[in-house]
Amino acid sequence: RISVFQTPSAVQKIKQLLKDKPEHVGVKVGVRTRGCNGLSYTLEYTKSKGDSDEEVVQDGIRIFIEKKAQLTLLGTEMDYVEDKLSSEFVFSNPNIKGTCGCGESFNI
Repeated sequence: RISVFQTPSAVQKIKQLLKDKPEHVGVKVGVRTRGCNGLSYTLEYTKSKGDSDEEVVQDGIRIFIEKKAQLTLLGTEMDYVEDKLSSEFVFSNPNIKGTCGCGESFNI
């Protein structure tokens, strides 16, 4: 089983976002090739669980993890961070070996 830990801040934000989207059952996490170092996480609404998605349920929130993202998310913490300049979901992954200078991508 894949372990992704969502902080209370992330859970609250996802609940808030899904409240206005009753046709969506949760959010899906994936990885895409991007930036100068390889991979970046994606997060989008989803209406259903894909055949190869792993489902993680925490505090009533359903997170679906795409097959190709599953190994990159082992032991990852998902947080929602707000400051004066930005607000975003942040993935803290202890398995990342390197990130690019602009912070857009990582490698494992």
